[in-house]
Amino acid sequence: MSERRLVRYAATSARLVAGAAVAAAAVVGTVAAIAVPWPQYAAQPVRLQATPAPSDTVLACDGPLLALGRSADAAGSLSAAAPSEIVSGPADAGAITGALGGATGAADGDAPVLRAAPREGVLTSIAAATSATAAFDDLVGFAASACRPPLAESWLVGGASTTGANDLIQLANPGSVPATVQLSVYGSQGVSTPPSGQNIVIAAGERRIVPLAGLLLGEESPVVRVVSSGAPVHAALQASVTRVLLPGGVEQVAPTAQADTRLVMPGAQVIATAAGQAGTVLRLLAPGGDATATVTLVPVDAATPAPAAFDIPLTAGLPTSVDLSGNAAGAYTVEVSATAPVVGATWSTTGFGQGADFAWYAAAPEIADPSVVAVAPGSGAAVVLAGGTSDASVTLTPVEGGDPVATTVAAGASTALPVAAGVYRLETTAPVHAAVTYAGTSALASYPLWPADAAASAVTVLP
Repeated sequence: MSERRLVRYAATSARLVAGAAVAAAAVVGTVAAIAVPWPQYAAQPVRLQATPAPSDTVLACDGPLLALGRSADAAGSLSAAAPSEIVSGPADAGAITGALGGATGAADGDAPVLRAAPREGVLTSIAAATSATAAFDDLVGFAASACRPPLAESWLVGGASTTGANDLIQLANPGSVPATVQLSVYGSQGVSTPPSGQNIVIAAGERRIVPLAGLLLGEESPVVRVVSSGAPVHAALQASVTRVLLPGGVEQVAPTAQADTRLVMPGAQVIATAAGQAGTVLRLLAPGGDATATVTLVPVDAATPAPAAFDIPLTAGLPTSVDLSGNAAGAYTVEVSATAPVVGATWSTTGFGQGADFAWYAAAPEIADPSVVAVAPGSGAAVVLAGGTSDASVTLTPVEGGDPVATTVAAGASTALPVAAGVYRLETTAPVHAAVTYAGTSALASYPLWPADAAASAVTVLP
């Protein structure tokens, strides 16, 4: 082997040995580094507390009673049958009253909308309610309803689409951008999404009227789910019925915001009717899954005997009706506790002959904080209070001056306070459910009272 080749082999061997040594050193160093404790760093996520600016308080009203098909030339045309009378306040809230048009094409068919700007970073509390009386060959009865903030989702429990029923779904958009509404109807065959109830566009400041019979015909106990995108909407149901050419009442049915495992319907009337006539009926729906509902009737008058509670099995997606008219005549709070979220309302009528009227008693949410509430004009008006798990001292104070009315509601009990039309501040020492009810010979109506909106609270932002 030549001297040059020996040198080359020696150099190559040296490089291999050096490389192996470096690799071994790297492995040893890595193992040693793993064994040695590393510095600990705890990175805290950035959190920002931000309080959103409060927006205007907006209340949309149902407006006048409407009639469908009064013109022989246009059977599908709408007209304002009876104007509504509104009560709103407090006066120092600075609320501005506007109008929601588009339903009838005439100014007398517009519905009021109230707006109040926030003050000192807090939402302004306002309340309003309307009532109307109809006395015509095709429409008779008394109706009352509260003006409410629009919702992205709501449920309408009431009405029918059988022969004689002439029910109208009212969809109002008091916002500044268009809303697109989807209507789902729950009936005897489950839930359906009729084409006439899909992608209903409601322009800002307008309202649309959708006949219930045009969605699903022949349903005795329908429940309608209203879902809106783009802007929240105010949904309501005007229910009316004609029996053998005799009008049998009218009502403006309040929406329910969401399904719940507990429903409270204060002040439902049980009125004596002829044998075989169901004068008081509870309608329930479990939209998401099968459930068992326990129904309890709590008398508003302590002298009325309390019926025993009973259970009702509910099949998912199928409305169920239960006759309550076998109980002693009087006013009751209907309480429902269910194993799954449900929606429901109670129907009651003064009778089935000429001059009869009816009411739908919708579920009332819990009121714990001081709230401003409105009582619309009407005879026999009362605020019915249903107690919760603790005794509550409740005071109603007229916001425009006057003597307050106070009462104590025992836990699990109900009581009624007769009141005059006006706006009141409701204060309670414990959570209660409340509704305004009207009871007369040919006038029956009700609407639940909702708590006041709270001031905008701080939210945590994670960038």
